[in-house]
Amino acid sequence: MKVHLLTFLFVLLLLTLAACQIEGTRPKMRIGYMNCNSEPETLKRFGALNAYLSRETGIDFELVPVDTQDFVERFAAGEFEFTHTNSLLYLILRKEQQLRLLATEKRGRYGSSTSSSIIVRRDSPIKSIDDLRGKRMIFGPQLAPSGFLTSYDLLLSRGFDPEKELSYYAIPAGSFKHEKVIYAVYFGEFDAGAAPSLDLELMIGDGKISADDFRVLAESPIVPYCTFGARDSVDPALAEKFRQALITLTPETLVEFNGEKIKVMASAWVDGYETLADSDYDGLRAMAKRANMPPYQVY
Repeated sequence: MKVHLLTFLFVLLLLTLAACQIEGTRPKMRIGYMNCNSEPETLKRFGALNAYLSRETGIDFELVPVDTQDFVERFAAGEFEFTHTNSLLYLILRKEQQLRLLATEKRGRYGSSTSSSIIVRRDSPIKSIDDLRGKRMIFGPQLAPSGFLTSYDLLLSRGFDPEKELSYYAIPAGSFKHEKVIYAVYFGEFDAGAAPSLDLELMIGDGKISADDFRVLAESPIVPYCTFGARDSVDPALAEKFRQALITLTPETLVEFNGEKIKVMASAWVDGYETLADSDYDGLRAMAKRANMPPYQVY
């Protein structure tokens, strides 16, 4: 009986060592996630999604929060193999680093697309874009397509040059810049603001503001929303497995994370992912060229 017990314990030890060895050789990679509002929010929001992608691909992915303005430099330095960025950063990395498009995030009423709105207070005397001449305006981050570029291009398309016809424009510092834009208009610090339509939708839904607080002067054409990409050196089979993991997510998909079973989509605040073609980003490319923005700036 003692011999059988010793044999059983020996076999159990071998199996445990084998499992540890297999776990130790599991490949490791990094995903750079753009900070939308702040690093703590990024870690909390995408932790479960990152765990799900690790489970589905067999790769131990490290979640790396990255500030928007540092993203291109850090990707070029080889800090991460996969990316989660806004669509303008995708265009820059596509042109400069041959980033491979994987999937586009769906959220809000436009799904995998987004837009920006030029807003004023409801009681403002400003009724049209022409009325913005000589006024003060606040934009979101310059590399945020629905916070800056799409509104900037919208003004240009109406024959209004922000560089010449606004008395002043600014971009808020720190975190939660899009909310700061909306509140800056609400509290009268600026005459008008360039706000992502999605942020307006979310803040109204959360009761932070009321739709009756603002007037929308104009809304931009829609452009692709946040985008996952892969470095061109990543194995195409792995990139495809990663893409399939994203587009097959459902609201009921669960993952074990921090000792809990968590619904992945709800945790990441997304409605899903879909596959777009690179050509679906051509409208945004045209905006960047007209606005003299990266990656097409000429001076």
